[in-house]
Amino acid sequence: MLRRYIIRRSIAALITLFGVSVLIFFLARVMPGDPAMIALGETATLEQIANYRERLGLNEPLLVQYVVYITSVIHGDLGDSLYTHGAVLDDLAHTFPATLELILFSTVLMITIGIPLGVLAGRFRDGFIDNFTRVFSLLGVVTPSFVWALFLMLVFAFYLDVLPAQGRLSEGVEPPAFVTGLYLVDSIVAGDWATFRDASAHIVMPGTALAMASVGQTTRMTRANVGESFDKTYIEFARAYGFKGFRTAAVYALRPALIPVLTIMGLDIAIKFGSAFLVETVFSWPGMARYGVQVILFKDLNAIVGTVTIIGFFFIVINLIVDIVVSFVDPRIRLGALAQ
Repeated sequence: MLRRYIIRRSIAALITLFGVSVLIFFLARVMPGDPAMIALGETATLEQIANYRERLGLNEPLLVQYVVYITSVIHGDLGDSLYTHGAVLDDLAHTFPATLELILFSTVLMITIGIPLGVLAGRFRDGFIDNFTRVFSLLGVVTPSFVWALFLMLVFAFYLDVLPAQGRLSEGVEPPAFVTGLYLVDSIVAGDWATFRDASAHIVMPGTALAMASVGQTTRMTRANVGESFDKTYIEFARAYGFKGFRTAAVYALRPALIPVLTIMGLDIAIKFGSAFLVETVFSWPGMARYGVQVILFKDLNAIVGTVTIIGFFFIVINLIVDIVVSFVDPRIRLGALAQ
């Protein structure tokens, strides 16, 4: 049954990804502005613009342009970027690991801070811990990530001067040998602890700024669902059997409470791929989200479609993973999906 469920969800994910590619391709081409004129500048003549449009294939019907594009994608070619004058695939391969590392770091913070705080707040409702947690989570949710970024930079980079303010590594520090593109992972693999410490110092502030809203949302969701679980009859039975408070909260109350929490966390992680550009801009983080905004302003069609397609792909993959994990937590969801 699990195999059938995964196959069905995977097929649905592929269909969705194809729909995303079609939608983004056509939307990028109906956006205001002429990419040939933007690329050549205001001093370009009409003849130069017309020749450049023909070179880019923009004179062809949209359907023909899409067929040419999707054929190139199948062969591993996302086209060339008008913004960087390089291959879009190379640009994404260079910028994607930086964004992925930032999102993974913020996800670790979201899980290790948000869920324990939510469990404690749900277990000790209306007490000091609960009141503190509600204020903390509310601040995290309502404060935009770029405000957290500026606040952290002012305090830890300029006032206390204990953390670097920009980039992934300090000037003069060489990146570790490429394995995954994630500096923290690659420096551990290489045993380069000096680079690991430098990369860790650089990621703390942008990762924390990006994580704060997620931590707040996860804390609120976990608190609400764990608190609701403690009102259930099976919790009373667990207490009657003599189970300690920690086991009751961590096992019997948390597991059913995790289903909506995991769903929200999955959506939040996926959304970060597109929304991280504010944090990346503040900290000059050379990531894909920042690159995506720049190519949109430049109306770089190939780069826009390539970037959004990659973001859409990971959005779909993450939600597929969340669906599978949730089906393990509550098999009734898997059985209900197969019965449809």
